Amino acid sequence: MASAISTTLAIFSLLAIFSSTITMAADPDILTDFVLPPNNTGGVDGTFFTFTGLRSLAGQDPSANFTVTKVSKAEFPALDGQSVSYAVLQYPSVTANPPHTHPRSAELLFLIDGTLEVGFVDTTNKLYTQFLQTGDIFVFPKGLVHYQFNADPENSATAISAFGSASAGTVSLPSTLFATNIDDNVLAVSFKTDVATIQKLKAGLAPKA
Repeated sequence: MASAISTTLAIFSLLAIFSSTITMAADPDILTDFVLPPNNTGGVDGTFFTFTGLRSLAGQDPSANFTVTKVSKAEFPALDGQSVSYAVLQYPSVTANPPHTHPRSAELLFLIDGTLEVGFVDTTNKLYTQFLQTGDIFVFPKGLVHYQFNADPENSATAISAFGSASAGTVSLPSTLFATNIDDNVLAVSFKTDVATIQKLKAGLAPKA
C-alpha cells in the first residue's frame, strides 16, 4: 500500500484537473492572486504553497481503523480562496466511511488501491451504487448523503478525494444524529423506535474513555 500512496502523491496534478471540473462556486471569489494568513506581516516564498503533511503516509503501517487525512485550508492555508482541497482515505479490510455529506462541494474519489463499494442517495431517496476497482473514479454530487465500504476480508484499500472547495465540510450522519445530545424522545419518534434503542446507538458512538 505504501508504494501505491507514493505513486499517488506524484499524480496530484492530474487530480487538480478533475477537481477544477467540480468547482461549484461554494467558495467566494477572491480579488487577489492568493490569500495570505491574517497574521502574515512579511512576504511568502514557495514554502507557503507547499504541503508536506502526506509524507508520513509513505511506508506507514496500515491502520486498524478507517482513516482520513485531510488537506483543506485548515491544514494548508495556501488553499484559502483557491476552491480546491484533497483527502487521502485509507480503508482497512471490512471498514466503512459511514454515511455523510459535504455541504460545500461535490467529491471526486479516485481509488488507487484495492476495491470499494460506494453509493449515494439523491433527493428522491433513490440509491445509486457501484463497485469500484483500482483506477476507477466516482463522483458524489454536492450535498448528497454518500458512503464507501471496503468489503474485502483480506485487503485494504486507499483512495484520494478531490473537492471543489478549500473547506468542503463533512457532516457525519451517525455522529450528527447520535452524538450531539439530540433528545432521545425526538430521535425515537423520528426513527419509529423506542428510547432504549436510541440510547444503545448513542452509547456505541460515545467517545472511548
